[in-house]
Amino acid sequence: MSAGAPPAPATDAVAGIVLRWEWRTFGESFGPAEERFAALTPEKVQESDETYLLSTQSDASVKIRGGLMDVKHLETVNDDGLEQWLPVMKGEFPLPAADAASVLGELGIPPVPLDRETYTLDQLVDEVVSPRPELRAVDVHKRRTHFTVGGAMAELSELTVDGRTTRTIAVELEDPMVVIAAVRELGLGDRQNTCMARVLKALAGLG
Repeated sequence: MSAGAPPAPATDAVAGIVLRWEWRTFGESFGPAEERFAALTPEKVQESDETYLLSTQSDASVKIRGGLMDVKHLETVNDDGLEQWLPVMKGEFPLPAADAASVLGELGIPPVPLDRETYTLDQLVDEVVSPRPELRAVDVHKRRTHFTVGGAMAELSELTVDGRTTRTIAVELEDPMVVIAAVRELGLGDRQNTCMARVLKALAGLG
């Protein structure tokens, strides 16, 4: 897909969700981007405790936030390396077995017998995730500071996983041209786009 001629924003016809293009980088310091954020007034600051389900077989975004199972599937990557993620589930617990099976599918796990009709989060982790060496549930504490840069949504965050901390900058919007322009405005155009799951797996020592 050419970044020079972006398509109209895609919308999921079932859920009515406008798909966003996302870019993310990780590190201890971000050079000029730090100065750019320092000159802006944060729009909001959020702290949250989340649980991510990670897999050696997939980089899908599978997390539990605010008591909801939140799953996103990578749809496509454009010429600038931006990723477009499709929300495929936002389910409440106890989670039906069919939804638990869908989660495993997104994590790259072949169909397995599920003994319960529904699963609480603890049951899902203890009975389905933990017995499989290719899967891991990790608790993540986030402190996210939100800004607008060049019309795009941007956030500077600190993540803590198993006592290890890293920082990340994310930029997203429906229009990929606006996203990549904001990335370059922040002086981060030479950095690679890296999804959340990949770095969390490294921090947790999975794969």
